[in-house]
Amino acid sequence: MTATAGAYIERRARLAARMEPGSVAVLATAPEVLRNGDSDYPYRHDSHFYYLTGFTEPEAVLVLLAPVGEQPARSILFCRDKNLEREIWDGYRYGPEAARTEFGFDEAYPIDELDAQMAKLLANVPALYYALGHSAALDAQVSSWLKAVRAQGRSGIAAPASAHHLLGILDEMRLLKDAGEQSAMARACSIAAAAHARAMRFTRPGVFEYEIEAELLHEFRRNGAQFPAYTPIVASGANACVLHYNQNNRQCREGELVLVDAGCELDGYASDITRTWPVNGRFSAAQKALYELVLQAQDAAFAAIVPGRPYSCMHEAAVQVLAAGMLDLGLLDKAKYASAEDAIAGKAHLQFYMHGTGHWLGMDVHDVGTYRDLSVAERPSRPLLPGMALTVEPGIYVRPAEGVPEAFWNIGIRIEDDVIVLDKGCRVLSSDAPKGVAEIEQLMEKR
Repeated sequence: MTATAGAYIERRARLAARMEPGSVAVLATAPEVLRNGDSDYPYRHDSHFYYLTGFTEPEAVLVLLAPVGEQPARSILFCRDKNLEREIWDGYRYGPEAARTEFGFDEAYPIDELDAQMAKLLANVPALYYALGHSAALDAQVSSWLKAVRAQGRSGIAAPASAHHLLGILDEMRLLKDAGEQSAMARACSIAAAAHARAMRFTRPGVFEYEIEAELLHEFRRNGAQFPAYTPIVASGANACVLHYNQNNRQCREGELVLVDAGCELDGYASDITRTWPVNGRFSAAQKALYELVLQAQDAAFAAIVPGRPYSCMHEAAVQVLAAGMLDLGLLDKAKYASAEDAIAGKAHLQFYMHGTGHWLGMDVHDVGTYRDLSVAERPSRPLLPGMALTVEPGIYVRPAEGVPEAFWNIGIRIEDDVIVLDKGCRVLSSDAPKGVAEIEQLMEKR
């Protein structure tokens, strides 16, 4: 058994304890996906499945039996059988027996036996937990299992009387990161921070956005990250005002900023960092004014991350600073809005800051978990708890428009860091990525 198998065993036990006694849960990993011809996309496991198993091979299903009475919980893995011929072509396969031993399952069987076994495992159990409506193929497979069980009705065998959505339970479990998860995320952030520093040192007028992207990807892989956590955004000039720009094919020019949003995935966990820097290594006065405003907004958001306070507090704190700065810099008309509060009430700030200030982070870069307390009728923003991981990413995006000072046109700035909520305040995991104006300029002088 691997040293980390205990964490997956413990998670399966916690899930089983939340299920109805004697019920069964079924969770499949992600399918392989054809890219074109006979070539697949690089395989990536399902995050929920990995959270409970640590198993990364395709064609695998976890079945979990909840405890009832004196009978303890049981975990069963269905996976690809050993096949030495296929291993010559595709690489090592654990096979059921090695997987059972290595990952701490109670039982393991070839995936080809899944249908026959499920017809037995679902007999006379009160409830079935699975990803309702998540996959048409799985829905059809579950239907066939239930039909096989119901066919035995004359023998006194009953099918589950109810079905429950499994992913909602797992979402809440995944929302709080344990020490091992936090360590993996910290390492992913460290790698991504080094990649941003490398990209800063590389940047100069005349390079293409895709060349900067290549520097990021090189540093990710060089340090052991398996994938980028998402398609990197390398947006120079006016491209930085397009929130999800990722063509990355423009040439960077003198006097512009470049906004880089890039993170890596390490052992299943994502980092998500954004930095903005001058192509020529020196901020202009207008660029610096907007940049330092976004930094102030991020600092206000950090200060608002306190256990027990609503998740929304950090966004509200950032918006308050940004709106006040927009008035001071002339982006918003002081004759029309007497205060930041007036500008926010009139939604005037949305012209320059139109997105939220963060999101959950974990195995998925936009990780699972609700942002509101669904147990309360009003559904308020949920309170922050120690162990939650999230991004803090205020920004400002100035498109050319009447009444907007021309010095700010086509400037897009976002500053994003990854944090863990602590018992008091938060820990910034991505602080190694250069961020201060002087720090960035000094680093870029050494190109």
